Amino acid sequence: MEPLVKQFEAETGIRVQVRYGTDAQILAALQEEGSRSPADVFWANTAGALGQASARGLLRPLGDSVLKLPQAFVPASRSWVPVTVRLRVLAYNPQKVKAEELPGSLLDLPRFVQERGLRLGWTPTYSSFQDMVAGIIALHGEAKAREWLLAMKALSPKAYPSNPAMLDAIRAGEVDLGSTNHYYVVRFRRAGYNLGLHHFKDGDVGNLALVTGAGVLKTSRNLTAVTRFLIYLLSPKAQQYFLGNVGEYPLVKEVVADPNLLSLEEALKKSPRLDFEKLPLEEALKLLRELGIL
Repeated sequence: MEPLVKQFEAETGIRVQVRYGTDAQILAALQEEGSRSPADVFWANTAGALGQASARGLLRPLGDSVLKLPQAFVPASRSWVPVTVRLRVLAYNPQKVKAEELPGSLLDLPRFVQERGLRLGWTPTYSSFQDMVAGIIALHGEAKAREWLLAMKALSPKAYPSNPAMLDAIRAGEVDLGSTNHYYVVRFRRAGYNLGLHHFKDGDVGNLALVTGAGVLKTSRNLTAVTRFLIYLLSPKAQQYFLGNVGEYPLVKEVVADPNLLSLEEALKKSPRLDFEKLPLEEALKLLRELGIL
């Protein structure tokens, strides 16, 4: 995101200081700093983290000038604005797996892998995987999530610290498939690698939409500049950057489409419908630790 921040600085003359970290790290810092926090904006990787920030009273309500810009995912709390969307997908080695054989649901993946003697990769320490587990809990309950995780664990999947590492392993023939975010596959394909991308049936948790977004902290003393920053993130120029450089789905219409991606309308149909601001992330993390996966 740094080039985009620099671009904003160059175009507006507004200086931006950025502290990078995981959503959990930044949330913890904001909690510790309290009213003394120098921060103006919380720009997060997941809607769940933004929902936690809102529930903890860290964010101030946003006005229509900002919230009217995105086409979807504006939260009921109105305390943050969605910026981009990524979908969970299944990445696979097309030399090992035929597209027409792949299951229609993520929940059927363990059985599919076992029946065909495939090698599975996963990224349990990665936030998007944890959000997906939270999505399983939200849609199907904790017992079903536990059953799925135990079935996955029984396959002795190879764990990777990041999605690029897992996709590189699929490309190299180390494992055959794994759940990931769509834009990682897009990036590998742009680099010339032969990787398959599978969407599960519409509404399946394996296609879970993961929403990034940003909110204004109550500690902010630069409301005019902050509002300009949020509006900039949803400008056609910035949204085109997210699409072209990151591979994420933009949330405004005035963007040149990428033929390698579904349209936003098609992507929205793929994801299950749920309150993304209230994904039970803490419950998911507790379950992953209890099962010895984290």
